Amino acid sequence: MRQLTSLFAPEDHPDLLVGLGRADDAAVYRLDDDRALVATTDFFTPVVDDPYAYGAIAAANALSDVYAMGGRPLFALNIAAFPADLPPEMIAAILRGGAEKVREAGAVIAGGHTISDKEPKYGLVVIGEVHPDKILTKGGARPGDKLVLSKPLGAGVVTTGIKRGLSSDDEVAVVTASMMRLNRQAAEAASARGLRSATDVTGFGLLGHASEMLVPGEGVGFRFFFPRLPVFPGTLRMAEDWVYPGGAHNNKEHFGHLVRFSGLEEWQELLGFSPETSGGLLVVVPPEHEAGFLAEVEGAVTIGEAFAGDGLELVG
Repeated sequence: MRQLTSLFAPEDHPDLLVGLGRADDAAVYRLDDDRALVATTDFFTPVVDDPYAYGAIAAANALSDVYAMGGRPLFALNIAAFPADLPPEMIAAILRGGAEKVREAGAVIAGGHTISDKEPKYGLVVIGEVHPDKILTKGGARPGDKLVLSKPLGAGVVTTGIKRGLSSDDEVAVVTASMMRLNRQAAEAASARGLRSATDVTGFGLLGHASEMLVPGEGVGFRFFFPRLPVFPGTLRMAEDWVYPGGAHNNKEHFGHLVRFSGLEEWQELLGFSPETSGGLLVVVPPEHEAGFLAEVEGAVTIGEAFAGDGLELVG
């Protein structure tokens, strides 16, 4: 994307409030003083065996980028690639899972595009809206702010365990239900309190996405406490046996130089880099809003704090 920035100078597009500049979860385009469009797209290959659940997870994952900007989804377009020999009933189940999740979000499927491919892929283009003055972005944290996560970590570990026959049915059920859950509640709670900073934790893992919320030299760093991290059942058992998706190692190679570790074993450090699918929102919450936010958002946990300094820390 950086190669494109020279083609679209910010001063030439003043209504593009969030675009190719600093990394964020979705694009935001101002329509007028009270309305801005939020636009995003995401799709991926199956992470669970059940086709309906796969469709619902992929849709929730795509919708999450709108929620991460503080927006409300309006409509979506299907993006799909299916093998020619995939049974029609499986395709129907995938699309139904996605459609019902979009309906749950209060939005509507308005069309889409499908191609033939050897491996199934499904996701959405999502268009939402947000007030231009109430956008949640990745910046703006201040020393003393609390770092709150709305869903557990470990989806990548448990889904890798599925492929290796190591995850139990109960463990799969718990992580599937979480991946299917919308981030709507956390987004609405953040907007209602006038919060300004959030991101959703997905492919880059907790530490990768957190690093995008910090700018070197701004004087703010993030400290996460490993014992406070909420994890899915089975995650620590499998992580200690190095049941990690390949993306965890790639993320560590890319983001590892930004993180300082203390009091952790290597397999614990890697959990911070493990990719999540349809993960929770990581929300920057001022201390005076912490108790109310935690009470309103089911499953939310304070996992760290912003401090005066620089960089990321994960401590035991």
